[in-house]
Amino acid sequence: MSSSSAAKGKAPERVNGTDTPYELPWCVKCTRYVIVRDGNVPHLVLTGMPGIGKTTSIHCLAYQLLGDAYKEGVMELNASDERGIDVVRNKIKAFAQRKVTLPPGRHKIVILDEADSMTAGAQQALRRTMEIFSNTTRFCLACNMSNKIIEPIQSRCAILRYAKLRDGEILKRLLEICELEKVEYNDDCLTALIFTSEGDMRQAINNLQSTWSGFGFVSGENVFKLCDQPHPVVVQSIGHSAVDIIVTIFRVVKTFDELPEYTKLEYIKVCRVRFMYEACVTDFDVHEIGLTHMRILEGVGTLLIQLGGLVARLCKMNMKPELFRF
Repeated sequence: MSSSSAAKGKAPERVNGTDTPYELPWCVKCTRYVIVRDGNVPHLVLTGMPGIGKTTSIHCLAYQLLGDAYKEGVMELNASDERGIDVVRNKIKAFAQRKVTLPPGRHKIVILDEADSMTAGAQQALRRTMEIFSNTTRFCLACNMSNKIIEPIQSRCAILRYAKLRDGEILKRLLEICELEKVEYNDDCLTALIFTSEGDMRQAINNLQSTWSGFGFVSGENVFKLCDQPHPVVVQSIGHSAVDIIVTIFRVVKTFDELPEYTKLEYIKVCRVRFMYEACVTDFDVHEIGLTHMRILEGVGTLLIQLGGLVARLCKMNMKPELFRF
């Protein structure tokens, strides 16, 4: 790596057999640098899909800031389990009021995992607690959907949005674990683990461990057996439900690198559908593949008819319109 690339925060990463530069987002790089340098961590909201390291990032930052006082200065709560207003009024407030010996200029840290599961009342109470104890305690919220966090809390926090992990990043970690744990595997298993995880590092590692513990050898076939998913190459074989097949089609389209991005978006783009059930009318969003999924779940027609219609609609998007005229 050249000195100029290092100065810009770039590091070469090998993805799909090619060297592609990766640049850490400036908002993340600068925020982390300033926090570690000054020790003044702001209230944070970390948002992104599951299993990409949001909670781990907070723990690493807290340990780097507090050092030996980490155990006394950090409280972690899973907001999906303890999400009521009583938790905020009792546990969190009691921790914020407690006196703890910390390094100079440091703050106690409250980590709220899955904060988007907190009730509206609990979030309102948390907002007030953040205001009162901001001089001694900082709050770090990890969530999958930041729009479920009320605006008053969002406005008091620095929001960091985590992107989906690249396949190369998951592959690197899986190879390190296989080497450390002496796991016997083949190359097909790595592809299967990445495919079934859909960017979720935790899911990929759990599938690797479960396959190794259950079968004694990690292969692509064993991974798909463990995940109870059909192999995308042999998805036409019998023994799999229609739902399995349509979900596999969606995953293949979403992760197929050789498909142009515009075409991929056309296949999975969102459209508005009105669904009527028991005199209730509901509008919700589905994509072309999702529409077929919905029809299969409703039991409309046979699998062959639904898949045939889906393939025809997908082909129509990439073919000349005059070919479909009679």
